[in-house]
Amino acid sequence: MTGNSEVTSPVVVLVHGAFAESASWNGVLSRLRGRGIDARAVANPLRSLAGDAAYVRDVVASLGRPVLLVGHSYGGMVITEAAAGNDAVVGLVYVSAFVPATGQSALELSNSEPGSTLGDALTSYPLATGGDEFAIRLDAFPAQFAADVPEAEARLMAATQRPVTEAALTAGLVADEPGWARVPSWHVFGSADRNIPPAVLRAGAARAVARGTVELPGASHAVAVSHPDAVAAVVLDAVAGVTGGELDDPDRGEPTP
Repeated sequence: MTGNSEVTSPVVVLVHGAFAESASWNGVLSRLRGRGIDARAVANPLRSLAGDAAYVRDVVASLGRPVLLVGHSYGGMVITEAAAGNDAVVGLVYVSAFVPATGQSALELSNSEPGSTLGDALTSYPLATGGDEFAIRLDAFPAQFAADVPEAEARLMAATQRPVTEAALTAGLVADEPGWARVPSWHVFGSADRNIPPAVLRAGAARAVARGTVELPGASHAVAVSHPDAVAAVVLDAVAGVTGGELDDPDRGEPTP
């Protein structure tokens, strides 16, 4: 990347998914900022797909600059919707994230291939506003969500997780043209993801005709926490890809064949 990167580089906006929160991006965020990238993590409301995407669109509009959206897990649904028809979004990075087609929901995609054990780890309860909300049981969270994260840290993540509504997980993508169909995308995920079957993640990257796909052997769903160097490297690749520059990072994962 040339010396005028402050002008040409997009703002990187990191969107967490269900059962996580903005601080789950801290490792990635610090590495991006260390490379001079303007990056920030935003709170995903996790109330409804339409509402969550509208919030992210508002964040994008407030920046007044090109944006590279990065989504984790259900955050992939949100960035796909938020990028639809949005000229400010110049690229997408899917981190262990759903890559939906029009009409598809997170729940539908999760069940499209065998392998997810999330259902058995969930607890649910009714909301005063209607519907139900889901959280991962505290005792199940480390093994289910963050098996390759140190246990003490995984238990803290369990205690700070953001629950998600059933409505958010069952709503289908509304956009006629998903965001990944109009801008380039990059994908990174773990081979030992227990929330979203790796086969679903591979299929999503293939569907989007990914510019780059990195599969990290043995990595859990919490790949941004357990492998922040590799995730940051993919984001740096995406920044370079949308600006025409080059960013070298020695600790990127190996692309899938």
